[in-house]
Amino acid sequence: MQQDLPAPTHCATSLDGPQPAERPPIPSIDRLLQSDPLRALVDRHGRVRVRDALRERLDVLRARWASHPASAFDADTLALGLGHALDAAAAPSLRPVANLTGTVLHTNLGRALLPEEAIEAMGRAARTPCNLEFDLQDGERGERDAHVEALVCGLTGAEAALVVNNNAAAVLLVLNTMAARRPVIVSRGELVEIGGQFRVPDIMARAGARLHEVGTTNRTHLSDYEEAIDARTALLMKVHPSNYEIRGFTAAVAVERVAQLARERGLVSYSDLGSGTLADLRAWGLPHEPTVRETLAAGVDLVSFSGDKLLGGPQCGIVAGRATLVARLRRNPLKRALRVDKLTLAALGEVLRLYGDPDRLAARLPTVRLLARPREEMAGVAAVLADALQARLRGSAEVQVVDCASMIGSGALPVAGLRSVGVRIVARGSRRERDRAAVRLLVALRSLPLPIIGRLEDGAVLLDCRCLEDAEPVLLSLAALGGEA
Repeated sequence: MQQDLPAPTHCATSLDGPQPAERPPIPSIDRLLQSDPLRALVDRHGRVRVRDALRERLDVLRARWASHPASAFDADTLALGLGHALDAAAAPSLRPVANLTGTVLHTNLGRALLPEEAIEAMGRAARTPCNLEFDLQDGERGERDAHVEALVCGLTGAEAALVVNNNAAAVLLVLNTMAARRPVIVSRGELVEIGGQFRVPDIMARAGARLHEVGTTNRTHLSDYEEAIDARTALLMKVHPSNYEIRGFTAAVAVERVAQLARERGLVSYSDLGSGTLADLRAWGLPHEPTVRETLAAGVDLVSFSGDKLLGGPQCGIVAGRATLVARLRRNPLKRALRVDKLTLAALGEVLRLYGDPDRLAARLPTVRLLARPREEMAGVAAVLADALQARLRGSAEVQVVDCASMIGSGALPVAGLRSVGVRIVARGSRRERDRAAVRLLVALRSLPLPIIGRLEDGAVLLDCRCLEDAEPVLLSLAALGGEA
């Protein structure tokens, strides 16, 4: 009887080809989480985040080992990679940057810097319960605008005031309340776009009001308003063109004449000041911008303006004017949708209190301080910055301290430049090489631990020092800049 033979076995020289190497042994996830390198990550990021990231990383390693065998499993190397990934994921998207663009109220960089008083007030409101809508005297529900209304009225001469989340919301609320399904007369030359493609006609349409344009782009007369008024007209509106200026053959109707016409015809007059200001900027050598008090004194019934532009406070919109009209605005259901929170009111209240001490306003309110900054201060900072850049760039570019022009920003006084001092960096080589090097340098500066945001000007990088009061954080960040940048 024939014996059963054992099944053949494959050897290393089998025609099936070489066999894959054994996968390096990997400890269990629970065991890895108990190891010292990963325990530190658990303390920093929490067990769930580390476990999930570890599981994903191990899946990647197993797939890689299947085609490219590894020699050993290294828990320390694994923990280092996980730490970098977890730290990057946990880093906030909203980061501090150095504003060296020369634009003081830069919309993309957060507009107005808040004074310390406002920051402390926000902290207090955030940490504890507060009487946001509670009347401590009567023990009844209160009105949140009451925390700032008296301050606004005292500074502007208004009878009443309220706050919403920005000036576009203020415009929306006024038009929807006062002119829903009715015509609003506006000069064609005042139909501005306020940025981000938000336009006055669009806001008016969303508010349910009907736009009635009068005049032409460059010239509007009082007779244009007079002839446009009919039985359905609800509102005469003035829009301050704070973000552009038309020069040459122009004519515009003064706000006091529009307000007088509205009174004579039994209509409401409304002025959208846009950026708006509570102080006469001429006190600090700046061009004049109509103030809220001046506009109300001209007889306008309602004025709206921004809180985070020239006013120098948190993002919000303020409406001030006749008490009966402000009361109607409060009763509109939109007011609840557009209201601001306790942090905004806390910050706004402190900023408004600073305006009650105009002699020290420039020293205490960052917006005014930066707009009125002396040239010698900016020149001193620029010299220190230029020395640091020259050392980092190692002669690959020419670095100079230069006079330049800053801008107020956020649509305020668009043609009024501010004399400033900055650092100009020009790479060596042809014009094309200089342009490319300037773009590379801007990218490198934005990639630093503290991103430095400058501007491109005539083939050079310009770092305007108007908004750089403390150079130390920028100098520390520049230490990470490579000489080839």
